[in-house]
Amino acid sequence: DESPQIMADHYENNMYHQTHNEGYSMYGGAGQDGYAYQSDILPQEEDAASDATEGHDEEDQMYEGEYQGIPHPDEVKAARRAARAKARAAADAASEQEELAEQYEDIMEDCGHGRFQWTLFVVLGLALMADSVECFVVSFVLPSAEKDMCLSNAEKGMLGLIVFLGMMLGAFVWGGLADKVGRRKCLIVALTINCVSAFLSSFAQGYGFFLFFRLFSGMGIGGAVPIVYSYFSEFLQMDKRGEHLSWICMFWMMGGIYASFTAWGVIPRYGWGFSMGTEFQFHSWRVFVLVCALPAIASVVGLMFMPESPRFLLEHAKHDEAWMILKQVHDTNWRAKGEPERVFTVAQIKTPKTQEDEFIEIQSATGTTFQRWLVRTVTLAKLVNPDAITGFSALRSFSYYGLSVWFPDMIKHLQNEEYDSKLKVFHREQVKHFHFNFSLENQVHKEGEYVNDKFINIEMKHVKFEDSLFEDCYFEDIRSTQTFFENCTLRNILFYNTDFERKIFIDCQLENVTFHQNKRGCHLDSEEENDVLVYLVSFLGSLAVLPGNIISALFMDKIGRSKMIGGSMLISAGCTFFLFLSFSQASIIAWQCLFCGVSVAAWNGIEVITVELYPASKRATAFGVLNALCKLAAIMGSSIFASFVGITKVIPILLSFAALVGGGLLALKLPETREKVLQ
Repeated sequence: DESPQIMADHYENNMYHQTHNEGYSMYGGAGQDGYAYQSDILPQEEDAASDATEGHDEEDQMYEGEYQGIPHPDEVKAARRAARAKARAAADAASEQEELAEQYEDIMEDCGHGRFQWTLFVVLGLALMADSVECFVVSFVLPSAEKDMCLSNAEKGMLGLIVFLGMMLGAFVWGGLADKVGRRKCLIVALTINCVSAFLSSFAQGYGFFLFFRLFSGMGIGGAVPIVYSYFSEFLQMDKRGEHLSWICMFWMMGGIYASFTAWGVIPRYGWGFSMGTEFQFHSWRVFVLVCALPAIASVVGLMFMPESPRFLLEHAKHDEAWMILKQVHDTNWRAKGEPERVFTVAQIKTPKTQEDEFIEIQSATGTTFQRWLVRTVTLAKLVNPDAITGFSALRSFSYYGLSVWFPDMIKHLQNEEYDSKLKVFHREQVKHFHFNFSLENQVHKEGEYVNDKFINIEMKHVKFEDSLFEDCYFEDIRSTQTFFENCTLRNILFYNTDFERKIFIDCQLENVTFHQNKRGCHLDSEEENDVLVYLVSFLGSLAVLPGNIISALFMDKIGRSKMIGGSMLISAGCTFFLFLSFSQASIIAWQCLFCGVSVAAWNGIEVITVELYPASKRATAFGVLNALCKLAAIMGSSIFASFVGITKVIPILLSFAALVGGGLLALKLPETREKVLQ
């Protein structure tokens, strides 16, 4: 059957008449490269209607920019292909990887950008949204969880860092596996681990189990960022890559908004929980933990209907599977645009020769397990170390996450200062035969005498008794927080159904004191402990990145990646100096919103340039290593910045300024990748 060859010759003749002065090189027939790329249709802008659909000839169509000197999109696309063809022809010996990259870009241009990419955009966006939600879960549940589990300050600090530790490990592991096993498969497994761990953590009653499950939850979701961007980028053509990789970043913002609104609506609803005796408590904050897993669940369901990355399959010599997926992308897009007659005409796709994997070489080498692991780690480190992207990514994470912790901690510190300023102090009060049926809050009682008094069904919040005498008193149904007795004398006292523990009686003399049916755990769970301001700050911070997201998406391909990153970081550095003017909660919230809005463009640029700098065979691995380093920097920044809250704000501001300036200057040295074919 000679029809395919006749069709190819006809196509080449048509293209020759249009571009005979441009040296356009076609993928026609089985040439030197060992693959064929044929088409019987001229390249068209994906949004343009076909001649057959419109019902008139090409000569009758008029391009609206013809008289304005604006080149037709088809001409631009043809010129790009011609330039790439010239580059291939000029090269003495182009590598197989470069040949595959060039051909793959041409195929993605013919597949167009349409329904398939937008469907994948939503599915992967939900995975990115789940990553964002994971960063907020612990901070929102901590005020309630610490009461349920009676957490110390050290335990609360560990719980806050364990998520980042898990995400750091997860990014390292899943990034490497995604280049060996597949993007889709690894993302499904990683998100499933996150969902299962989140579910189990919501039912964990003890601190140890809750910490363990949150660690695994973080390890699961840690693979989301490196896989999502690697996966999505391999379905995008060059002129769509920067814009749409930036648009997908908006799902991170949506995750923060979702977590804030959900926490606001669920956690204060104390009636939503249940209990089974005193050993099993399922309060509303545990319901919130379950609800936070919904984006990950939705993403897993969506991924079941998505194919593997064809670029990954080609890297692993799975030509037929890749061809079928590319045909699916092509047909889905053009059918949705009303052009079902378009035929996917790629006959054969170049696949690189299978090379022995360096990890297999490591495993087969002699030496101990530790030595092989060390070689693997060094190999991965070398993969990302030469690039400035390593330095500015770490500096960016150090300052961003450090300030992200510092902002809410400073607000809380200001709240505590305001609260302490309203402290009531009582000296030498004498109370006899009195029934306390009202709550005590933010008080200090010094050298008082309480004889034959009753304290029944009340709350004691931030109350301290110093050098006081309690005699023949009765305490029943008491809920307390930060309540202490110091250097007091207690005689003939009965504590019935209270949560007073021995440790709150500091240097006290206890004579004939009885604790009957003492409550176990921390039971003060009042609405005031879940300050609405916490949710509001998170919501405003997440919403503030919307303008930055839109600007970065619209101008990423116009300004360039390195300029976008460097400019955003340097402007963010300037914004940090406004923090010296922050003396109130409102001002801190305002500067937080400004900082988040300006700095998000740098984040978007980092994600885009990372997928463009590394080849497909190492893309997810390199992204995972970089993401792991970012999480390590985040742990360091969070710990360092939090330690200066209430002491000084000069050091956090100067540290963030230096990190942002250093990172911004490094970013400007990065190569520009917006016109680079995805390797």
